[in-house]
Amino acid sequence: MTSATFPDGFLWGAATAAHQVEGGNVNNDHWEMEHAPHSPFAAPSGDACDSYHRWREDMDLVAGAGLDTYRFSLEWSRIEPEEGEFSRAALDHYRRMVDGARERGLNPLVTLVHFTMPRWLLHDGGWTGPTTGDRLARFVEFAAPALADAEYVATINEPNLMAVQPVIGQMARRGEQIKGLPVPDQDVAEALIGLHGRCMEVLRSAGSPPAGMTIVGLEYIDEGHGQERLEAARSAMMDQFLQAATGDDFLGLQIYTAQRFGPDGLIAPPADQQTLAHGMERRPQALGAAVSYAAGLLPDVPLLVTENGIATADDDDRIAFTDEALRSLAAAIADGADVRGYVHWSLLDNFEWMLAYGPTFGLVSVDRETFARTPKPSLGWLGEVARRNGLA
Repeated sequence: MTSATFPDGFLWGAATAAHQVEGGNVNNDHWEMEHAPHSPFAAPSGDACDSYHRWREDMDLVAGAGLDTYRFSLEWSRIEPEEGEFSRAALDHYRRMVDGARERGLNPLVTLVHFTMPRWLLHDGGWTGPTTGDRLARFVEFAAPALADAEYVATINEPNLMAVQPVIGQMARRGEQIKGLPVPDQDVAEALIGLHGRCMEVLRSAGSPPAGMTIVGLEYIDEGHGQERLEAARSAMMDQFLQAATGDDFLGLQIYTAQRFGPDGLIAPPADQQTLAHGMERRPQALGAAVSYAAGLLPDVPLLVTENGIATADDDDRIAFTDEALRSLAAAIADGADVRGYVHWSLLDNFEWMLAYGPTFGLVSVDRETFARTPKPSLGWLGEVARRNGLA
């Protein structure tokens, strides 16, 4: 393999999300769904990684490895546990996290909404409710001062995947086979794009650091006579969200895999190429391909890779996967993509939503009883890549 280098000032980091690592988020919608009768979740989140209390240790691992960026999210249901009842103590917790990152030489990349919502919103309109925009704007206005020293602020995490989830739920209830990501529910997609816009308005009026959303990016592959189905799926899943990011300060791309299309639509990946998470295809080259596509549609908006990784129990394969993915990213940058940083998913082996603690994406393993953190070789490897700002 040839060497690969990255631009000066390129950011290198690792990511977490509040509900997946904090533990005890009893006031949000996912906690309720995890404990519902016949829940689709393999297990409840419970104490997760206890990162609400151990965030300093987590940041020490990031900084100690040689990385310079840490992505984490706010938990809306902690900050506003009942509608209109704001917890200054909870917001101060996240303010301390921003300060703690800076003290360790880390750039804080903070996400306002990473999938979860307060229970009171779940039961009164959810993401598509007629007053949700006003409620979210009020939350962002309250939270914004605590994020003044962040490097970047992400509004909504993966709104395109959030718009797919209701479709997957309907398919599951009908007993249909799910081979990949179906086309998003358009009403939900449009609602979430509108919510992103409301967030941006509030952040800009507050003098926020650079802000934008993060979306799922995919490589789309035509296996023969599948171009029409492919283009329709890509338009719904990526294009409308890329267009919505026009004029934003940055766009975060979260890229794991590819989707293949034939004349009848989606084609499931071969069993021997599926990862531990949702039957994703092991496709490291998807990173460069999806970045190049986004850069072509959105040439004036800087890009950040805000998530990329693989769910595997084999850490040697994690290193091999990430090496190949980063080489494809370097090639995309050499071809003109304006990419400012790479943030690996995830720092920790954490709660992976409906799959609970089965898939392991982490650079660090976590003992489920003691919460002891054990860095994997992949953490040190990525730190060395960051120190060199490239691959040998």
